[in-house]
Amino acid sequence: MRTKILILLAIGISTMGFAQKDEMKAAEKALKDGDAAAAKAALTSAASTIDSAKDKEQAEYYALLGNVNYDLAKKGDVSAFQSALDAYNKVIEVEEASGKSKYSSVAQEKMAQMTADLVNAAVEDNNNQKFSEAAKKLYMSYNLSPKDTVYLYYAASSAVNGQDYEEALRYYKELKDVGYSGESVTYTAVNIESGETETMDKATRDLYVKAGTHKDPKEEVSPSKKPEIVKNIALIYQQMGDNEKAVEAYADARSENPDDVNLVLGEANLYYAMGDKDKFKDLMGQASAMAPDNADLLYNIGVINMEQGNLEDARDAYKKALAIDPGYINALLNLSTTYVNEGNGLIDEMNGLGNSKADIARYDELKEKKDSLFREGANVLEDALQSNPDNESILTQLKNIYGALGDNENFMRIKKLLGE
Repeated sequence: MRTKILILLAIGISTMGFAQKDEMKAAEKALKDGDAAAAKAALTSAASTIDSAKDKEQAEYYALLGNVNYDLAKKGDVSAFQSALDAYNKVIEVEEASGKSKYSSVAQEKMAQMTADLVNAAVEDNNNQKFSEAAKKLYMSYNLSPKDTVYLYYAASSAVNGQDYEEALRYYKELKDVGYSGESVTYTAVNIESGETETMDKATRDLYVKAGTHKDPKEEVSPSKKPEIVKNIALIYQQMGDNEKAVEAYADARSENPDDVNLVLGEANLYYAMGDKDKFKDLMGQASAMAPDNADLLYNIGVINMEQGNLEDARDAYKKALAIDPGYINALLNLSTTYVNEGNGLIDEMNGLGNSKADIARYDELKEKKDSLFREGANVLEDALQSNPDNESILTQLKNIYGALGDNENFMRIKKLLGE
């Protein structure tokens, strides 16, 4: 009885083997005929028994499955890229275990082609502002070619642009874990005949210079992206409302780049959002001390203070920025705005007053103060107009201030300058 069972079992296994081969042949024929869907259906029928097949047949099956999914992906089924990747990796895994390598080289070649296709598709997605789709394709490109860590970096950037912060955080943390720096050296030399600067690899550059066809060899080192990565991790935690992790990430970021004043400003803004105004002021002081002659930094300090309603501190920062760069248009506009905002802050109290003698007197007092602040804001822009007579932003803001003041003469003068 046992002998009969064994014979029947052997016949069953043999039958399954023939069935697998038939389905694989059917799939291969369908793929050659351009019907990848039918090919995939044929392979699906063999999927349940393939793991019990011989290593050679498994490798052949997964190589064919990879080709079928790759074909589907190229025809628009984006999800098939991952299925193709999984299948090709399975080919390599099976053949590495068996010590044979019939299909692995083809799988690796296909994976390289897939990488190029995915990167090109991601570039197109980014151009069409399909940032989340681009991020997924770039991350898949990185999985296909882990040595090209730059794909992971661009995946993170695309995820941020798509406001997919959880994915972006995952990518940035992975970049940090693998120690990605993004540092690179660019080698250039000037072509003597054309006079143009050309970029090439170091060996070629040195050869051309030695041959006398090029001159002025230079090397440009791109800065490390590590500080940017840890800073973005902090910013994403802050964006997601996880302040505790954001604080830890800022500490990490500053240890990576202690001289980055923008990190100090970001951390200061975080502490303000957390209600710790003492820490906010301390960090803003640190930022000012780090770059006292940096007009852009002082402008940013002004912006942050203005966003937080600290108009006096914002005004002071803008004035310091303008002392360094008198033509800093945005600083001039924002300095004017601090006066307008302060004046606007009085309007609610004015509107809440009654008709008593005391209320009327208070109203007149507040209106005089408001108008005085508005005129101070206008004076800032009138001074700026002397050296920037055609600046539309200055003219527009001036027109609005004079309109709010009811100063029709100056309002019409500015309208004329605007060509309205």
